[in-house]
Amino acid sequence: MEVTISRQLASKWLKTNALLSNPYISRHIPASRLLNTANLRLMLSRYGMVVVKPVRGAGGIGVIKVERKGSTYRLTHKSTSRTYSSFSGLQRALNATRKKRAYLIQRGIRLATIGGRPIDYRVKYVKENGRWTYRSMVGRLARPGLFVTNLCRGGTQLTAAQGISRSLSGKLVKTKKREMRHLTNASTMLLESRFPGIGSLGYDYGIDRNGHIWMLEVNTRPQ
Repeated sequence: MEVTISRQLASKWLKTNALLSNPYISRHIPASRLLNTANLRLMLSRYGMVVVKPVRGAGGIGVIKVERKGSTYRLTHKSTSRTYSSFSGLQRALNATRKKRAYLIQRGIRLATIGGRPIDYRVKYVKENGRWTYRSMVGRLARPGLFVTNLCRGGTQLTAAQGISRSLSGKLVKTKKREMRHLTNASTMLLESRFPGIGSLGYDYGIDRNGHIWMLEVNTRPQ
């Protein structure tokens, strides 16, 4: 079996912009902007909850959740949450946490949960002997008290069928798995045309409480 040596593409922003060019795929990508003061204020005003993540990074490291509730703001990093009474206070805390690294802001998605714990799905797609092949499709259940689901952060692995049936409905298992495969196929064709040489992709999908699938991230070096 010949496995393609994969090109690495670290920038989340570069991959997101490429995928947004396709109308079918773009309906499944949460609104995203590069982090700056104006964009943070706008996104919080529009969505109430955002996820702030490093432009380059993996494993859930450095991912921050920010929520606006009336005139107060709550910042959650790892298992710690703090509330701020002003936007400037939130900004200072955010700047201290991100340590001058480039970040992007993504609309926060209220994922379907199991026992109050968010769940998402990792689809691993690799190129072998010149053809793309599915390696795995698994659910990742967040550790109690965390909003990130990464297994290296204490998340629990389930089959995709278990995750969908327990968080939504057993009747949706086939449909949602098929939707994730269709999105994966379309996205891979687009990314390969834009960035020749990629050979290993890890797609992170979330399903919200209404059953809509969101592509949260694409990794060219999936763990």
